[in-house]
Amino acid sequence: MQGKRDLAAKAEEELRRLSVEMRILEQTAEALQSRISMINAVITDLTYANMTLEGLEKQKENAELLVPIGGNSYIKARLETPDKVTVGIGAGVSVEKTLQEAKEIIKKRLEDLEKSRASLQQQFSQVIDRINEDRERFEELAAKLRKESSSRNV
Repeated sequence: MQGKRDLAAKAEEELRRLSVEMRILEQTAEALQSRISMINAVITDLTYANMTLEGLEKQKENAELLVPIGGNSYIKARLETPDKVTVGIGAGVSVEKTLQEAKEIIKKRLEDLEKSRASLQQQFSQVIDRINEDRERFEELAAKLRKESSSRNV
């Protein structure tokens, strides 16, 4: 009888441990998902920037352009120097680059972000696998405890 109580106590302790671990893993999964979403937004932004630069390559000096200002609104502008682009380099600092240099910078940023996203997605997948393993073990232990509990009550 004492042995069964010890086993039940160990199973209950493992259930508590699994419950805490699953909560921590779920929070980790949410944080990873949030970071993946942020990276996806930046990738989308840089992809649009890259497409815009490719479109600029085809424009001549003094070409009239519609420049988006947000809210699905645009202003007309003239392209003064089609080969010069101002590129943000971080911390609110921007520098003037040639069109080709700007495209290279954006291409490199996109490559780095794709690597980061792939790494985060791999981590996310591993966390989800671990959550599923823990959930299966939790359900097994809970079923075992219910079975032992009902057999003691008979």
